[in-house]
Amino acid sequence: MWDQQEIRLAPRSRGFHLITEEIVGSVPRLSTLKRGLLHLQLLHTSASLTLNENADPDVRHDMDAFLRDRIPGDLPYFRHTMEGPDDMPAHIAASLFGTQLTLAVRDGRLALGTWQGIWLGEHRDHGGPRRLIATLNGE
Repeated sequence: MWDQQEIRLAPRSRGFHLITEEIVGSVPRLSTLKRGLLHLQLLHTSASLTLNENADPDVRHDMDAFLRDRIPGDLPYFRHTMEGPDDMPAHIAASLFGTQLTLAVRDGRLALGTWQGIWLGEHRDHGGPRRLIATLNGE
């Protein structure tokens, strides 16, 4: 079975946001699979997807604080500045984290570890709504 759909995420503030339940709720055929894969592709270059801690929100805060420290918006050698000082750092962070995830599906659920969740990394101060393509394959 193959299934593909677009998921629209509401605008979020800069930082990392746990979106696991939002993704699962947007892919109803997931519950019908005994085994398979869910591939998520974010259709943006200034946000990212990653799999990380799902319990303590301090982890998401600390990850964002680390990025802001390591990739500030005022580096003098940045040339791509027409879209604002947060844009080039957002492109770098999106490339470092990536914009795609492929997750195992087992018995109608994502086969995640106990403390794992899907994060959206919003790397712009005002990134706006985000779109993903979710492709489900399995039996």
